[in-house]
Parts: sequence; structure tokens; C-alpha cells
Amino acid sequence: MRGPVWVHAVSLGETRAAQPLIRALLDGGDTVLLTHLTVTGRDEGARAFAGEIAEGRLAQQWLPYDFPGATARFLDCYRPVAGILIEREVWPNLLAMARRRKLPMILASARFSDQALRTVLRAGNVMQEAYSSFAAVYAQTLQDAQRLEQAGAPAVNVSGNFKFDVSVSAEQIAKGREFAAALDRSIITIASTREGEDEMFIQAIQRQIKRARTQGRELADSIVFRLVPRHPQRFETAAQLLTASGLPFVRRSEIVRAGDCSASAVRAARDASVMLGDTVGEMVRHYASSQVAIIAGSFAPHGGQNLIEACAVGVPVIVGPHTRNFEQAVSDAVHEGAALRAPDADSALQLALQLLEDPRRLTRMGVAGEDWVRKHAGAVQRVMDGYRAVRANERGVRRPS
Repeated sequence: MRGPVWVHAVSLGETRAAQPLIRALLDGGDTVLLTHLTVTGRDEGARAFAGEIAEGRLAQQWLPYDFPGATARFLDCYRPVAGILIEREVWPNLLAMARRRKLPMILASARFSDQALRTVLRAGNVMQEAYSSFAAVYAQTLQDAQRLEQAGAPAVNVSGNFKFDVSVSAEQIAKGREFAAALDRSIITIASTREGEDEMFIQAIQRQIKRARTQGRELADSIVFRLVPRHPQRFETAAQLLTASGLPFVRRSEIVRAGDCSASAVRAARDASVMLGDTVGEMVRHYASSQVAIIAGSFAPHGGQNLIEACAVGVPVIVGPHTRNFEQAVSDAVHEGAALRAPDADSALQLALQLLEDPRRLTRMGVAGEDWVRKHAGAVQRVMDGYRAVRANERGVRRPS
């Protein structure tokens, strides 16, 4: 029996990014071994591929720490036919053990910063040998490719970012828009907040409400803010901060229990200034119900979060100043008219409120975002083509003369 294709997606972001590739592998008849290093990544994989797990076409496992014995036992146990590492998970012992077993390894949708290059060069031959052992490397951008080659990776291809191949659920979009229509309020979603950002935005919301009142307006009559922490373990912390702020808020989990678009659920949302997104797997739905999305992770020095999914849904995007992890995507989205930058939380909320007063601009930005995502799609197909070439070459090498 042929072994699985092994895909390693270390955490939540990589697991979400890898989903289109995993779908392509499964659709092509491969079985998949999906590994992680974080609980959030594993939970997302279990949610996204529940059917395939039940059918035995996909298995999940933790990847062991990068010790020679542990990695050797892992590979001997699962005997994958190929390994695909997502974005930047390069471990020297793991790759050395794969090389001994003539297991072809691919680095896909790779990101590689100047800092990462400096770290590899300082580490000497160990890391450069690891990078040189890949059968194929696919980088997100030309700059990533150039740095990867300096690190020792052979013949790096530029495939683009897997996140552009996102498949947004039509059902989630429809349900999100149904909720927005029933609510009859504009929704500004503050998505993927990280440490320190919830406080920033809660205080900024308070200031915007106070500013509106000095002008004789109540923001809650026409606008609801949605706050969505990046990691589930921070849901309770965000709830405590909202309670301490005195802002009336409702949890998404309470709305779900009340029946989502039922009269009681809609009434609870209308009575709140803030909706707390304390569920998982609903970001498409959140974006679809929003008029503006502020992508957090970029208002404190965390490097930013993915804005592509929001653009794919057609919602205008605002990002902060700290976007090093997605710099090329952010710059391109701004250039295409799909996104705007703001220097801080207050400015982001003020800009979002201004956009709500300009429906034509909102529409233009939403359409620009959808067009931009479509234009950059295709990374998964390019990596799948490379994967098939590697497998064909591997079979050719093993075929007797």
C-alpha cells in the first residue's frame, strides 16, 4: 500500500494556508498525513478535514521535536512518499533523516525574511545543508526566493502565496449576509487581534462613541463593532476587558445559542456596542457580514495577519503599520485599491467610520479586493505540478534499467 503524502503545517495560520493544497492532494487520490506543533493548528485541521479523517483519507499527528531518534522513528512509522513543509518550518535533523531515506522534501509557499537569512548564515553549514537538501522549493515572492537561494536552497521557484487560493464558503457568505440584513446595522470587524491589541481597540471604540455623542449621535443606532481575538485561549481575556470597559457586548456564542438570525439573537446584537467573536471557523461569515474589516496583528509589533481572506469575500480592508510577515501582499493590496493603512487603532476606526459614509468607495474597494485575489491565484497548482514532477522523477530514479 502506498504511503501518505506528509504535509507539515505548524500552527493555525499555516494550517489554513495549506488547506487548498491538501484538498488538491486528496482530490488527486493521495492520502495525507497532516502534522502540527500547536493545538490551534491541529484543531483547525480536525475541523476542516473532519470528513476525510472519518473516511481514513487523512490522518493527523504531532510532529516530534527535532531530535535524530524521534524524527527517525516518525519517518519509519508513517513511511510517507513525500514531505511538504509549509512556509518556513526547516529542521536540520528532520531533513537529514529524510535525505538518508531518499524521501523527497518540498518547501512550499515559503516566506524568508532578511532576519531569517542572517540567522541561517550565522548557523553555518548545518542549516545551509538543510536548505540544500530540498527536492524543490516554492517561494511566495521573488525577494523570498533570492534570500532562500543565498541560504543554500537549490533552484527556487516563485509560486506565489497559497492564501490566494483560498476557497471561501458560499454557505458562510450567505449566512453572514443574512445576519447583517437582519441586524440592520453596519458592522466593523476587528479581526485577529493579538496581545495588547484588544485594549487598544476597546479604548478606541470608547473614544469614538464619546466623540459621536459630542456631535449628538449614538453610534450604536447604526454601527456595531465586532472584536475577534486571533487565538481561542484569549477569548476570556477579551471578555474580561470588555466587561471592565463598561461597553455593552454580546458573545458570538450567545448569538449562536439564541438562534443566530432569530429575533432574540438579533435583538441581543442590536443592544450591544461590541460583538465578541468567541467561536472558531467563522471568519468568512464574519467578513461577509461586515462593511469594513480591520486586520489586527498589525497594530502591535506582531508582524501582521492575513488580509487575503477578507479581500476574497469582497470586504474593504484596513491594516496597521506592522505588516512584515505579509508585506508584499499588503503593499499589493494597497496599490490595487483593496486596502488602506492606518498608523494606530484610533486612526483605523476613524478611517472605517469615514468609509461607511462613502458607499461608492466601499464598493470599489470590495470589488478591487476580489479582483486582486483572483489575479494572484494559482500557487497551489504550481506546487502540485512541481510535486508531481518530483514524484515522477523519484519513480524514474528507482526504476531498474
